[in-house]
Amino acid sequence: MARARLIGVFCGKEESMEVLYTSTRGDKRAVTASQAILQGLAQDGGLYVPDHIPALDRTLEEFSQMDYRQTAYEVMKLLLTDYTEEELRDCIEKAYDGKFDTADIAPLREADGAYYLELFHGRTIAFKDMALSILPHLMTKAARKNHLSQEIVILTATSGDTGKAALAAFADVEGTRILVFYPKNGVSPIQEKQMVTQRGKNTRVVGIRGNFDDAQSGVKRLFSDGELTGRMQEKGFVFSSANSINIGRLVPQIVYYVYAYSRLLKKGTIRAGEKINVVVPTGNFGNILAAFYAGQMGLPIGRLLCASNDNRVLYDFLTTGVYDRNREFILTTSPSMDILVSSNLERLIYRLTGEDPSRCAALMEQLKMTGRYEVTEKMRTGLAGFYGNFATQQECAEKIRDLYQKTGYVVDPHTAVAAAVYDKYRAERSDDAVTVIASTASPFKFTRSVMQALGEPCEGEDDFALADRLSRIGGVPIPEAIAEIRTAPVLHDFQCSREGMKEAVETFLGL
Repeated sequence: MARARLIGVFCGKEESMEVLYTSTRGDKRAVTASQAILQGLAQDGGLYVPDHIPALDRTLEEFSQMDYRQTAYEVMKLLLTDYTEEELRDCIEKAYDGKFDTADIAPLREADGAYYLELFHGRTIAFKDMALSILPHLMTKAARKNHLSQEIVILTATSGDTGKAALAAFADVEGTRILVFYPKNGVSPIQEKQMVTQRGKNTRVVGIRGNFDDAQSGVKRLFSDGELTGRMQEKGFVFSSANSINIGRLVPQIVYYVYAYSRLLKKGTIRAGEKINVVVPTGNFGNILAAFYAGQMGLPIGRLLCASNDNRVLYDFLTTGVYDRNREFILTTSPSMDILVSSNLERLIYRLTGEDPSRCAALMEQLKMTGRYEVTEKMRTGLAGFYGNFATQQECAEKIRDLYQKTGYVVDPHTAVAAAVYDKYRAERSDDAVTVIASTASPFKFTRSVMQALGEPCEGEDDFALADRLSRIGGVPIPEAIAEIRTAPVLHDFQCSREGMKEAVETFLGL
């Protein structure tokens, strides 16, 4: 078994090589990486976190000579320590193959003074592919390693992109089933068509009459429903998750930040050790948490810019220390960020408490009971590396149009939110650090919003006709992910209320 040369960054002490995982809420039972991936959520409802953050054990110059797959191995081996080298390399080779339409997997595109990290070249043209392409391979190997005999039921809530990426990744994977809940009127037409046309005998997609937070909280309730999970075990089923609450989703996301830095270094844009800023459009806080972890592992990151849309709960938290979901839920042109309960923030809160699970659990209980919590001034000092801001839908549209007019580069609304926030940051701070913007989705997923932002007429045309015009305007071919669903039949026409999610699971599993 390959073992990494590493020093754990934890209380300034050298740590053992093995990384174990414990709950953010107090369950003291430490589990291996493969066990955490299988379970998804800890038994007490908390999220699994590493018992220490290992340091990168390759130099930045060494990373600059690696391709994406090599980088993925060198990063993931440090956190997934109970996987052998052969197992992990096999997962990586199967995940990052011809399904990505660029050799770089995650290329950097320079435009208007920033570097856009294009994370949408996978099968479903969104950044979720970067992690979900590997998760099924990690999970099936974990099942064998831990002698799991039950069938794994992937239960996932989506705000638009996770659902399709998870469905594509787990479709017809032996020993698994996957059920995805999405807000019926809260995703783009392309996102919905991608999901409801998904093939696979083990797949099910259900639209709920509610918003993403309803879907996400419903999924968490199902995970902790002892009566349901008991009946499932009797029938040979066990729950797991493909959301970023699963550490197997989060760890692969760290890779592309290390890779982005290495490309800048290889190109000569930065010197080894020079700090860069990273801008991430986020609602659930997982993607920016991965960048935070990359920094904790030793990647030279200066400032993490957390970009919110009109649902500005994360911006308010970063500027006031108060997390408050008691507000209007706004449907925007960047629907994957339309979230008021940012699940992955819990992992950061755990660190801010000094890794005190009882304090973290108390704050999460406040959120559950009252919809809000407030961190202490001491905890707020741990947020010094973050900058928060938001962009309205109008600002988002203006950024799409402005960027295209200046450079000919077309971005989707989520990426535009990040770019608009970066503009605000530059106006406020005299910080000329090289900056990477996480470009999280192809503009072809949101053709109508993008075309409207560009001032193009849209009435009387469906999203596929608009995609044809966007292809001509942007000078890029229509992604295969869009072409293949243009005439695909709807295979999932299921809906339920928020209260009907348990019944939907029971029907799917034949309980």
